[in-house]
Amino acid sequence: MQTILDAIGAGFLSAMGFIGLNADLMDRYGLRFLDGVWVTLKLVGLSVFLGSLLAVPLAVARVEGGKVLARTAFGYSYFFRGTPLLAQTFLVYYGAGQFREQLTDIGLWWFFRDAFNCAVFTFTLNTAAYQSEILRGGIQSLPAGQMEAAQSLGLSRVLAYRKIILPQAIAIGLRPLGNELILMIKSSAIASVVTVYDLMGVTRLAFSRSYDMEVYLWAAVLYLLMVEVVRRVWDVLERRLNRHLTLSR
Repeated sequence: MQTILDAIGAGFLSAMGFIGLNADLMDRYGLRFLDGVWVTLKLVGLSVFLGSLLAVPLAVARVEGGKVLARTAFGYSYFFRGTPLLAQTFLVYYGAGQFREQLTDIGLWWFFRDAFNCAVFTFTLNTAAYQSEILRGGIQSLPAGQMEAAQSLGLSRVLAYRKIILPQAIAIGLRPLGNELILMIKSSAIASVVTVYDLMGVTRLAFSRSYDMEVYLWAAVLYLLMVEVVRRVWDVLERRLNRHLTLSR
């Protein structure tokens, strides 16, 4: 993560030098912007990782679950993919305050009183819905004989999923999973509206004090650099994990 941050910082300074930055503004807020990038990366990284853990059982429930489980998983996915992330963030951040006493009684208010935790929680639920649909598509695209072959070798369905089905489904869905990661980086700007000082939060703070629109240009360049780093890393990852598909053509 620190390597990515260093690469983004170097690219940012080069880009700003090329277009002619306001040196005084950079002296005042440059480090704050890099701190904002770190908060954004941490927010997105935690959300996508935790979301991937939740997405696996949701995807399997859609494919293997009975009528109740499959419909419940579909309802979850339908809600979080069909409603704005901004509305979901407001529901968690402001809604938690309506249940402060109950959350205090069960020992969870310490978590929901923190804006960063609320953002991670909301983003996790949101990205889990999208990732589960990607994995479901990957699982259903595999030949039915995969599971039959695994069971003929004495593997249980759980072990077959862990060793055979899910690795292939992830490989098939690698590109859309990368797109989801990029979308989460851009969507993370929503966290700034609930007082999280991510990249956009720092940008809004800098603009409120300087009234210089250049700070939004900085933010745009930094988001672009983050997306470009992820895109290049994902291209390498996809080539390595799916090289057997290229060789078989």
